[in-house]
Amino acid sequence: MQLFRIILAIVEFICCIALVVSVLFQSGSKQGLGAIGGVSESFVSRTKAKDLDAKLRKLTIAISIVFIIVCIILNIIALGAGV
Repeated sequence: MQLFRIILAIVEFICCIALVVSVLFQSGSKQGLGAIGGVSESFVSRTKAKDLDAKLRKLTIAISIVFIIVCIILNIIALGAGV
């Protein structure tokens, strides 16, 4: 059980670093508050954002789901072990 906790902690650390990197690589929104209503979108900005930003967004979502699952599993193990 101790080896399993160590492996999960390593996976959690790797997910944490990958999550930070994937968020930092995403381009920022330059549209301001107009983006809430979709007012300042143009065709060029929509097609450009579909390339790398869409892939990074999906990667960020996947990494965050794995991170949350690993955190929950580690907490369940810690509660069961009485740590």
